[in-house]
Amino acid sequence: MIEFGTGGWRAVIGYDFIYDNIARVAQGIAQLAEKEGKTDKPIAVGYDRRFLSQGAAKWVAQVLAGNGIDVWFMPRSTPTPLVMHMVKDSELYYGIEITASHNPANYNGIKLIVEEGRDAPLETTKELEGLIEEVTEINEISMDEGIENGKIVYLRNPFNKFLDDILGLLDVEALRDRGLRVLFDTMHGSGAYPLQVIFHTARCTIDTMNLNKDAWFGGMMPAPSENTLGLLRDGVIRGNYDLGIAMDGDGDRLGIIDHSGRYINANEILCLLYYYLVKYKGWKGPVVRNLATTHMLDRIAESFGEKCYEVPVGFKYISSKIDEVDAVLGGESSGGLTVRGHIHGKDSVYAASLMAEMISVVGKSPSDMIDELNAQFGKFEMVEDNLRFEPEYKATVNDILMVKKQLPDFGKTVVRVNYEDGCKVYFEDDSFVICRFSGTEPLLRIFAESSDKATATAYINAFREFLNI
Repeated sequence: MIEFGTGGWRAVIGYDFIYDNIARVAQGIAQLAEKEGKTDKPIAVGYDRRFLSQGAAKWVAQVLAGNGIDVWFMPRSTPTPLVMHMVKDSELYYGIEITASHNPANYNGIKLIVEEGRDAPLETTKELEGLIEEVTEINEISMDEGIENGKIVYLRNPFNKFLDDILGLLDVEALRDRGLRVLFDTMHGSGAYPLQVIFHTARCTIDTMNLNKDAWFGGMMPAPSENTLGLLRDGVIRGNYDLGIAMDGDGDRLGIIDHSGRYINANEILCLLYYYLVKYKGWKGPVVRNLATTHMLDRIAESFGEKCYEVPVGFKYISSKIDEVDAVLGGESSGGLTVRGHIHGKDSVYAASLMAEMISVVGKSPSDMIDELNAQFGKFEMVEDNLRFEPEYKATVNDILMVKKQLPDFGKTVVRVNYEDGCKVYFEDDSFVICRFSGTEPLLRIFAESSDKATATAYINAFREFLNI
């Protein structure tokens, strides 16, 4: 059974991510398009730099073309946000990106993008899963035949409109006047080219690390976390750079290193950009976060007379709520965000550029601005733990938390419990802890936030002992 989680279908290469299953997914998408009466427009097919990504993209294109659907094929690896932008800008019905995003190197996957450049909603992926399960025959032609008969078209330069639209949203003059020196850890990913073009256009100095294609991502997880950015931190300090930037494998998650070497986490990036857009650029509107993201956003929004909206994990919920309430931005603690007026999905190319603009306009480092936010709104410390368990134990954990709704004794007053997406416990001092199953890996994720790390860690330990994991 092929299942689509919050970030699409992801599987281990050579075990489940193999030709047979990839072709079945493509056939299912073709049948979905036919069932919905949406075969009159091309499907954009992109891919990141993982092992087998380009090959899998070709297999998908061959199946789509074999079903009579035109394909726009990328001439080189592309970040996921570019495909989302293309679907939105060209008013396509679908886009496909071959990626496993920030998953370990032995994973790959397929992400389905739908109209307006949005993540496919749950209803669509459930229907697709059913169609894939029923596939008995694959309709396929070769790449050469598809190109010859015009069903598969290699795009000349799909980056132009994407880059021009981002540059049109930035204060390029402020960036040119400041002349930032940036060290960019591409993490061997597909976001390298567009960010370099933007920074060169804005007359910034941008030097790169890990620019080569490496299927094993240098032996590191392709996620821009504090644990994976040690070399970037050293490089920023040693080279006296103003900023260090890192992106995950498909360019939708962001990591920042301050000029001092301080790691700026995803929660802090969200708070900084929302504060900057409202206070310094005069934007008005609420903010959106998922259940596992910092509550500092709530306090910042309240200070502006605005509201922070909480949604389940999955970026489709964030983008939908942004549209509904006309929010300034929305994001998640795992490193993805989007800003009003741009695409409906995560885009670290734009987010990184906006961070550079913020530094240029405000004239302060991210560290200084975070210290100011902490002084004004209080300190928020988040701790995360990812727990692996035997597959058969998942039902037991689900029964304890979601069916019987049992909780550990945290030693303090519980204000309320939210079971919308996992089990989130809220305490009277605005701290919280949430337990939920990952939608992309066999993990139980526990996030906890409090005014100090010791308390947040104690929440996590209470859950670990209670669940015996």
